[in-house]
Amino acid sequence: MERVAAALRAGGFAAEILDDAAAARTRVKDLIPEGAGVLTGASETLRLSGIDADINAGGRYDAIRPRVLAIDRATGADEIRKLLAGPEFVVNSVAAVTETGSLVLASGSGSQLPANAGGAAHAVWVVGAQKVVPDLSTALRRVEEHALPLENARAQAVYGMPSAVNRLLILNAEPHPGRGTVLLLREAIGY
Repeated sequence: MERVAAALRAGGFAAEILDDAAAARTRVKDLIPEGAGVLTGASETLRLSGIDADINAGGRYDAIRPRVLAIDRATGADEIRKLLAGPEFVVNSVAAVTETGSLVLASGSGSQLPANAGGAAHAVWVVGAQKVVPDLSTALRRVEEHALPLENARAQAVYGMPSAVNRLLILNAEPHPGRGTVLLLREAIGY
């Protein structure tokens, strides 16, 4: 874990090692000021940790996801795109983090990727211990062989349709100091 954190820091990310999801939940509250506009990614890590509910239902933040879900897709597509692309904060997880300091995110629609790629002024990624892999080739295998089957089952149950890895985002470094924080957990959580 220390090696991963050091590699992330060398790439310009802030990286913190925390014991568990409860510690991450507290740290996210410390990192994001009350009233900030926050977009959460569709993440089992965030759901299981309670971070998703804290942000989207807690009343402390200007939660973007509930606003997006309330907009009519046919008439409000442009507004949805703008809200998703440039929030003040994005909070998400990743499919994998490499020991060399790269973050790998996968998406079926791609809608959450612009904020993670740099559209959000600040990003916080909460990463369970099981997501640490040696390198990018292992990370991509993890996406296809581990995360996709689990996400596919979830998507079938929730949306009645399968998921797919239609878009991949690989963050090798953070060029804007102070923008991206990775919270590495010593416990496994999420996919």
